[in-house]
Amino acid sequence: MSLAPYGRLLRLPGVLPLVLVSFVARIPHAMTGVVLTLHVVGPLGHGYARAGLVAAAMTVGVAVGAPWRGRRVDKLGLRKALLPSVVVESAVWLIAPRLGYEALLVAAVVAGVFLVPVFSVVRQSLAVLVPAEQQRTAYALDSVATEMTFMLAPTLGVLVATQVSTTAALTLVGVSTVGAGLVLMWFNPPTRSAGGAVAPAGADGRRPRLLTPGLLVVLAAASAASLILTGTDVGIVAALEGWDRESAVGWMIALWCVGSVVGGLVYGAQKRELHPLALVALLGAATVPAALAQTQAQLAVAVVLAGLPCAAALSAINASLVRAVPEHRRGEIMGWSGTANTVGAALGAPVVGAVIDTAGPQGGFAAAGGVGLVLSVLGLAVLAAARRRGAGARAADAPGADGVPAGAGPGPSRGPAPSTEPEPSNEPARASSPAEWVVPTPAPAGADDVPVRPSPVDAAQEPTTR
Repeated sequence: MSLAPYGRLLRLPGVLPLVLVSFVARIPHAMTGVVLTLHVVGPLGHGYARAGLVAAAMTVGVAVGAPWRGRRVDKLGLRKALLPSVVVESAVWLIAPRLGYEALLVAAVVAGVFLVPVFSVVRQSLAVLVPAEQQRTAYALDSVATEMTFMLAPTLGVLVATQVSTTAALTLVGVSTVGAGLVLMWFNPPTRSAGGAVAPAGADGRRPRLLTPGLLVVLAAASAASLILTGTDVGIVAALEGWDRESAVGWMIALWCVGSVVGGLVYGAQKRELHPLALVALLGAATVPAALAQTQAQLAVAVVLAGLPCAAALSAINASLVRAVPEHRRGEIMGWSGTANTVGAALGAPVVGAVIDTAGPQGGFAAAGGVGLVLSVLGLAVLAAARRRGAGARAADAPGADGVPAGAGPGPSRGPAPSTEPEPSNEPARASSPAEWVVPTPAPAGADDVPVRPSPVDAAQEPTTR
């Protein structure tokens, strides 16, 4: 594998600074889950179940706020859209260490709603800065940087929480979150091409519908991928706990990330593209063998294998979403992508957890990979059927030699046959086929970074959602 494409990418104007800024700006989000968990089970004196509710509350806030924040970026520009996030986040994290449990739940929702949209902004900017033929490499590099962030940031958060205090750790989260927002406002990466204009509203004053059936299919793929990753999180922790190897969770998760990094780099260097649903199906299939692991060493090999399609699948999903919508609505669709990932994570943890309670950790891996694989295959089958229907519709509408549509039969004749000379038509040609309504053309590249990772330092805590 040649790394030359990455060298050419980083020489493009604005790309290297964006990669560096995004790496730093993602750190606070990557450490928030573990710090909140340690604060709830430590100074507040509650169990991990209640700590998980705080993480879930913030997740709900993210799911609700992401599309709204994306629309604000599209409408107002980056700096004006980020200002409310900086103000609200600074207030929330300033008071969070002094709140009781119930108030902390409310604060977590507010923090999620106003979370600085680092991930979506970076994707939008890469789509502007990088030519289409290099976007596969760009998104793959972005995915690799994200994996590294999620390996390092939770460790930093735990170090501060355990060696200093959870109050100091929460304060660090707040300071770094506000700092990330200010850095993005200062750097102000482009989210729209020069001269890009907002499309006018329709005759009724409303904007055209964004969530078409095609986009919903890709968003469903994002939810399926998130379900697989969350289920794998839970399975890793459960398996190591069952073997009394809780201390190995950190490096086991790191191996999983290494697999994703390798797979992302290879995918970004290739010229061939795969459909997002095909990559999610591959992700599910690669996760199932972890169910056969009977020792820690076997699980280590299995998680590396399971990680290989991770970055590639997520990148293809988000690149397809970016290319399927007009430039002036990319922020909004990236927000919906975050919501889809949140839905998948919210479903994956309880579903796989219930299977683990019944069938053990091995059943959890099988359920996570199997459900994602089945959903992806069903999606591919639906798309294939839609394409066949679209091809049939085009064939039926195509005129025959006599100018009559091929599917039309002769009507009753009551007299001399009328002239079959086709009349000129001023109607525009059909814009798209039914197949195109179902799924957008897959992007040539992409990377997104919303994989789900638990903290690599505490086996009992809830998984962290990107």
